[in-house]
Amino acid sequence: MTCTEPFSVNVPDETIESIRARVASFPWHEMPDDGGWEYGTNLDYMKEFCDYWVDGFDWRKQEAEINRFSHFKAPVDGIDLHFIHEKGSGDNPQPLIISHGWPGTIVEFLEFIDLLAHPENYGGNVEDAFDVVAPSLPGFGFSGRPPRPFGPRKMAGVFNTLMTDTLGYGSYIAQGGDWGGAISSWLGYEHAPACKAIHINILTMRHKDGPQGAEEEAWAAKFERDQIMQNGYRTQQATKPQTLSYAMMDSPVGVAAWILEKMNAWSDTEGDDVESVYTKDQLLTNIMVYIVTRTFNTASWIYFGRREEGGRILSPEGRRVEVPTACALFPAELLAWPPRSYAERIYNITQWTEMPRGGHFAAMEQPDLLIEDIRKFARRLR
Repeated sequence: MTCTEPFSVNVPDETIESIRARVASFPWHEMPDDGGWEYGTNLDYMKEFCDYWVDGFDWRKQEAEINRFSHFKAPVDGIDLHFIHEKGSGDNPQPLIISHGWPGTIVEFLEFIDLLAHPENYGGNVEDAFDVVAPSLPGFGFSGRPPRPFGPRKMAGVFNTLMTDTLGYGSYIAQGGDWGGAISSWLGYEHAPACKAIHINILTMRHKDGPQGAEEEAWAAKFERDQIMQNGYRTQQATKPQTLSYAMMDSPVGVAAWILEKMNAWSDTEGDDVESVYTKDQLLTNIMVYIVTRTFNTASWIYFGRREEGGRILSPEGRRVEVPTACALFPAELLAWPPRSYAERIYNITQWTEMPRGGHFAAMEQPDLLIEDIRKFARRLR
């Protein structure tokens, strides 16, 4: 096992004050009065959000919440990797690695980890407990950056080393949404039997043969139509992330607007009310992790890395993930799920759950639904 060092978040006061001053002095500019969210992040909401950021947001309170858990750093495949490691209750908790995505951070899991590790404290059964490992992706948040852009396939290798060599687990389950879904897919595909099963709440991978039959072809055509107005950020970050970074690294408001647009568009909100799902504190804490660690740039590298790795195709030979796979389908997911027939050509699906509500950030939006689905899946693996 590799030596791990305890870690805690402690952002210098001068960093917090510098961010607050830049937000307070932001040069607001004009947008059409009736723009809403159509042109991007709504101007009126952004002003309200920044007023709270300056006068109401308490980073130290949120920092203390982050530090409730046991944090560590360890050298893993050449990267100074940060991770939360919360040992589960009982005699036999199952090891579980949960991976966030972009524009997420480990903040997504702050109300999720205890429920997984200590179910008996919330009316659950201690036999459902997990040893929870929640890393910051390489280049994200409190983790060090990779030497050049890594895609999800490369990150999966890093996470497998973390679970097996660093932490000494003989086997584990992987779970994720967004990029975490892609990372979990690669863990199941390339790192079995150490990764014995995966649970995903997004399908980012594609089969080399494409859609088959009318139902799958209709899904594929609709998917492409739905992505037209969402592809701008993805294309920029996959092709010229460095150019974008010059503006973002200099503007906390810019980072916030870039991320808030996605939190609103990809979540199961009531209308365009992002706060029907999240509080300002939740949104700001996630955003602040990018800003205080100066990782907006290196976090965007994953898009460039995925493109270099070959894009969405899992296997040019048509092989699939053969470890047991659970799929949790949330109805407001931005990347709409295909028919099960298509997904089964990519995964060995043993659990398929269509959720009544929820969107892209399931661990934050609907933690109870997601956790119950993970528990149900894990019980079958014992």
